[in-house]
Amino acid sequence: MGEVIALLVILTFIFIIAGIPIYISLMFTGLLSLVALASSTATPLATLVIPQSIFNGIGSLPLLAIPFFMLAGEIMNRGKITEKLIRFAMLLIGRLPASLGLSSIVASMFFGGITGSAQASTSCMGGILIPAMKEEGYPTKEAVGIIAAASTCGPIIPPSIIMVVFATAVGCSVGAMFMGGLIPGILVGLILMIVLLVRNHMYHFPKHDERLSRNEVVKVALDGIIPLGMPVIIVGGIMGGVCTPTEAGAIAVVYSLLVSLFVSRTLRLRDIWSLLLATVNSAAPLLLIIACARIFSYGLTALQMPVIVNDLILSLTSNKYVFLMLVNILLLIMGMFMDGGASVIILAPILAPVAAALGISTIHFGVIMALNLTIGNITPPLGYCLFIGSRIGDITVEEGIKGIIPYLIAEIAALLLITYIPSLVTYVPVMLGYSVV
Repeated sequence: MGEVIALLVILTFIFIIAGIPIYISLMFTGLLSLVALASSTATPLATLVIPQSIFNGIGSLPLLAIPFFMLAGEIMNRGKITEKLIRFAMLLIGRLPASLGLSSIVASMFFGGITGSAQASTSCMGGILIPAMKEEGYPTKEAVGIIAAASTCGPIIPPSIIMVVFATAVGCSVGAMFMGGLIPGILVGLILMIVLLVRNHMYHFPKHDERLSRNEVVKVALDGIIPLGMPVIIVGGIMGGVCTPTEAGAIAVVYSLLVSLFVSRTLRLRDIWSLLLATVNSAAPLLLIIACARIFSYGLTALQMPVIVNDLILSLTSNKYVFLMLVNILLLIMGMFMDGGASVIILAPILAPVAAALGISTIHFGVIMALNLTIGNITPPLGYCLFIGSRIGDITVEEGIKGIIPYLIAEIAALLLITYIPSLVTYVPVMLGYSVV
């Protein structure tokens, strides 16, 4: 049976590398796993499993938070939130050396707290900030590296789409996952800022010294603080036990609509339909991948893959630190060419029980998975955000790789800190009364 499982996994990777859509690759190999199961047990093919797996894959209430977060992000972004967050970040740290680069990192952290997507952050922030940094004298590869690296804070700082998927896959608390991502997300951002300040001694990036009147300062501050009320509502509502993550997502949609329609007045009622379509276009592929990944996961589970993997890993090592290092390597590779949601649906039910058997907190392990798969988005040669940033900067991917390397090394250092100092993840959830077992 182990040979069959290995063949199915290898076949899946071949399909994905060959450019076949991920959901088709997962569904096809999932069907093959069901055929293999029927052949090995001499039982009829369980065709009803297919629709049941699809329904169970996307029928979970916590997953409803994903389109809510996406819609809220679409509404706020249509309201020109990107420019407002950038100006607010510049107001906070505009007098420091390399201020535009530092502001890009801070603004990406703010933006990620609203959208929860690394790709969206790279695209929206990069479209404005990469040209702006080039105008101020930043090498294009450096600008691309800064924006792509900073985008990885988004899926770690709540709300996080990938954490919702993990919590659904393993049955843990979404709120605990969100709270577990707070310190790691901020830590990654701070480490990126330190690297940029060190590199400032090499490139002598300009200081953006824009003088604002008192009225302008107040306006810029309000323009930035009001959109940031959305992640505050989400995190505060969950922390206070007032609402579930799904309910917080719905409240965030209402808040973003009120702000965009009546406060900033950058949205009209007739724009809502196009926003709904944009949300469907963003959410449907992810949910389709999750549904098909559930078929794949069901087939491999029925073939006893979790048991085989558990026995294999524990026969190789019973040291949890070695296990976590192996998991980091595996997930960084997976994150380069597979959607984070699909990777979580496939791997979390297999690896989380092994982690629990070794005494690793489920919440800690979930944040490690999320950070690994997010860093995979900027890992050469196939990282999604690396490609997006290079395209915006109009440079080759090879040049983009040169720009991302220092920041990638810094993020891997942050990953190691978060991996081997569990309290960086568990402190806030435990303080708020969540179980992190």
